[in-house]
Amino acid sequence: MAEDTRPAAFTQIAAANFALRTGRRPVSTGQQGGVLSLAKDILSNTKLAAAAGMMALLWGGLPACSPLPKVLKAAEAGRRVRATPAPLAASGEAVPFEVMARVPAHHLRKGVAYELLLRYRYDHGLRDDTLGRLSFVPGNYTYDEADRRFVVITQRFVVANTPAHHPGQLLARAQVRALQPHGRTLAAPADSLLAQGIADPARRVVREDTALALLPEAASLQTSGTKILPFYFDDGQWFIRSSLGTNIAALEDLIDANQRTKRVLIVAGHAPDSLDAANPWLASKRVRMLRYYYQQRVKNFSYLNRPEDIVFDTLAYRQHWEFFLQKVAQSALKPAQQDSVVVLINDFPGTFAQKEKALHRLTYFDYLEDYIYPVLRFGTVAVTYTAAPRYQSEIYLLSKKIVEKQVETDALTPEELRFSATLTPLLAEKQRIYEVASASTASWEAFHNLGVVLLWRSEKESNPKVIRAYQRRAAVNFTLAAHRNPTAALFYRAATAHHRANDRLEALQNYAYALRTGGPRPLLQKIIGDKAALEIEIGQPDEALRTLQYAGTGYQSSMNRALAYGIKGAYDLAAAQYQAAAAARPTAAAPPYGLATVAAHRHDETAMGQYLRQAILLDRSYANRAVEELEFQEFAGGKVFREALK
Repeated sequence: MAEDTRPAAFTQIAAANFALRTGRRPVSTGQQGGVLSLAKDILSNTKLAAAAGMMALLWGGLPACSPLPKVLKAAEAGRRVRATPAPLAASGEAVPFEVMARVPAHHLRKGVAYELLLRYRYDHGLRDDTLGRLSFVPGNYTYDEADRRFVVITQRFVVANTPAHHPGQLLARAQVRALQPHGRTLAAPADSLLAQGIADPARRVVREDTALALLPEAASLQTSGTKILPFYFDDGQWFIRSSLGTNIAALEDLIDANQRTKRVLIVAGHAPDSLDAANPWLASKRVRMLRYYYQQRVKNFSYLNRPEDIVFDTLAYRQHWEFFLQKVAQSALKPAQQDSVVVLINDFPGTFAQKEKALHRLTYFDYLEDYIYPVLRFGTVAVTYTAAPRYQSEIYLLSKKIVEKQVETDALTPEELRFSATLTPLLAEKQRIYEVASASTASWEAFHNLGVVLLWRSEKESNPKVIRAYQRRAAVNFTLAAHRNPTAALFYRAATAHHRANDRLEALQNYAYALRTGGPRPLLQKIIGDKAALEIEIGQPDEALRTLQYAGTGYQSSMNRALAYGIKGAYDLAAAQYQAAAAARPTAAAPPYGLATVAAHRHDETAMGQYLRQAILLDRSYANRAVEELEFQEFAGGKVFREALK
C-alpha cells in the first residue's frame, strides 16, 4: 500500500512547491487538508517525518527553513517604538515628527531585514498616506549607548497639515524581508498605533482685527489742492523704477488729467549706508531725474500745461540725519532704544560715515537696516493744481448714469464719484461705484474704499470659496491704494486681507512694508502683534518671539507670547504670559484655557482641572474645544477632566 500511495503524495507535495514558487495555492481549504492528512499518513518513516512539518509551513507561503518568522519574533519581542511629539503637533502647513525604533540586536541576520512601515490614516479611516519605512540594515541603525543589546533607528517624517488630516492616526506595521532581489516578506498581523494627530497650537493664536471703515467723503469739494507722490530708489541708483510701488502710474495720471498746474516741489535724499552715502551727488541726481521725467511727460501729454509755465522748486538732502531721526521716532523701537539712537547721532563725535558705522554696533541695527534705511532712499513730487468746480446737486444722478455707462466718467470729479457711494446703503451698489472710481481715476481712496466694501461682503458670505475670493480682491485693492499713498495703515489693511485669505507670504510682506513706512506707535505695535501671530501660524515661534520684542504688553501680545513659549516647551514663561493676559482681561476664557494646556503638558492633573473649569465657566464653548483638544488626551478619561466639563 505504501508503494502505491507514496508517489501520489509526492506528486501533491511537488504541486504545493510549484504553487509556492509561482505564488499560486490549492483551490480550496479542503484540498489543503487532504494533502496534509495524506502526507502525514504515508511519510511516517524516519526519513520523511520532517516533511509533515514542512508541509504545514508551505501553505503559509514560507519554507520550513525560512529565517523570516524567527527574525520577526525576535525583533517584536523587545521592540519599542516612539513618535515625538505625541500627539503629533503641527508647525505651519506641515506636521514634522520623529520616530525612534529600538529592537533587540540578536534579531539581526545576514540577508534579512526587519522593517517598520509607517503610514498616516485620516479622513475617518478612509485614506492612508504612506510615509516611509525604518529598515534595520547595516548603515541605518546604531547600537544603543545605554544598552548594547539593542539597536536604534531615529528618522524624521512630515505629514501635511490640512483640515482633512484632523484627526488621524500614525500607524506602524512590522515586517521582515529577504534582501535578495524579489525576496519574500513576512508582515505582522496588525498595525501598531504610534501617535494621534494632529494638535495644532496655531489654532489658539489671538488676532483681533481692527474695525473697517470707509474713508469720509464730502460733496463740497475743494477746487484746488496739492498731490504728494513719494518714490523710492534702489541702493546707490537714481533711475526711476517703473515697477509696482513707484507711483509712476499715479504721477502720469495726474499729469494726463490736465489740471492747471502752477508749482511743483521735488525733493530727494539718500540712506546713510555706504552704498548711498558714498556718492555725494546721488540725492541731486535723483531730484534731476524726477524733474526731467515730469517735464517730458507734461511736454508730450498735457495740452493745458507747459513745462516753462510751471515753477519747479527742488531740494536735495545730502548726508542729512533729519529724516533718519524722524523715522526712528515713528518706529516700533522702544523709547530707550530711540533715545540711544538720537544721542549717538547728535552727541557722538565724528563724521557722517563714522556715525553710520557706530549704528552697526547697536543690537537692534537689523531693525534700522530692514525698516528704516529703505525708506530713506526717497524722492517726493508735490504738485499744486486747481480744478473746475462742481455742484453737489448733480452728483447722485450723474453717478447712477456713470455706473450704467450712460455718460462718461469725467462727468464727476473723482471725489464726487466716491461721495456718491455714501448715498446708497446697498453694498453691491457701493462696490460698483468704487469699481468705476478706481478704474477711471486709480486714486488710492477709491481702491481703499473698494477693499473695505469687499471685506464687508466677505463677512456676509457662507461659501468658503466666495469668501476667499472677496478677501483676495480686497487685498489687491488695498495694495494698490498703499502703493499710491504709502502709509502704515494702508499696508496694514493689505496685510490683514491677505492674512484672512490665508495668503501668508503676501501677508508677511505687507506687514514688513507697513513697519518700514512708520507711523503712530500704537498702530505699529498692533502691526507687530499681528505679524507675530502670523509667524506662529506658519510654524516660526522663534521669529515670533523676536518680533514681539517690539510689541506692547497688551492682551493679544501676552497671549501669543505664551503660545510661542508653550510651543518651544518653555512652560514657566508661557504660564507667566497667560497670567499677564488674564490680568489684562479678567473676563476672557482664553487665558485660563491656555493655563490648562500648560498644566496638561506638565502632567499636573489638579491644576489642569482647575484652570479648565475656570475657562468653561467664563465661556461654555470651551467645553467642546477641550474634548477635541489632543493636549488633554492623557486626562480625557479621568474624573478630574469630566468634572471640569460639567
